[in-house]
Amino acid sequence: MRRAAAELVGTALLLAVVVGSGIMGDRLSSGNVAIALLANTLATGAGLFVLITAFADISGAHFNPVVTLVELINRRMNAAGSAMYVVAQFIGAYLGILLAHAMFGLALFQEATHVRSGFSFVLSEGVATFGLLITIALVSKSRPTMTPLAVSCFIVAGYWFTGS
Repeated sequence: MRRAAAELVGTALLLAVVVGSGIMGDRLSSGNVAIALLANTLATGAGLFVLITAFADISGAHFNPVVTLVELINRRMNAAGSAMYVVAQFIGAYLGILLAHAMFGLALFQEATHVRSGFSFVLSEGVATFGLLITIALVSKSRPTMTPLAVSCFIVAGYWFTGS
């Protein structure tokens, strides 16, 4: 339970960083989308580095159901533990978004305004996820202490080289 709780808290904080920095970047950029994205990117990378570093020894700092699925497939987690992680991650993501909206005085529940569908979106998400998994697998094997930095840097890059 402690590990699943860490996944919930870590995922919630990560989503609060991602969504909150997106809101702040949008508010401060005077309509300059590139500046807003840059602000969101830098905050996300920094937050992700801190969260992975803080939670890695507790839960592995997955914060992503696909990462947990790979751990299950590779038999580094059992089915019950994986299921608990995924539920915790979904709840944490939801709570993190609500927290970000509350911190910025926005309606807690909103309808999305950006279309996130189509082949290019699916391809972008697939490339980003594949890159994330490869980064985790290779860096954690060869230089485990560099994993938080490597993952954070890959995510920062992903903001700019994918269309999603």
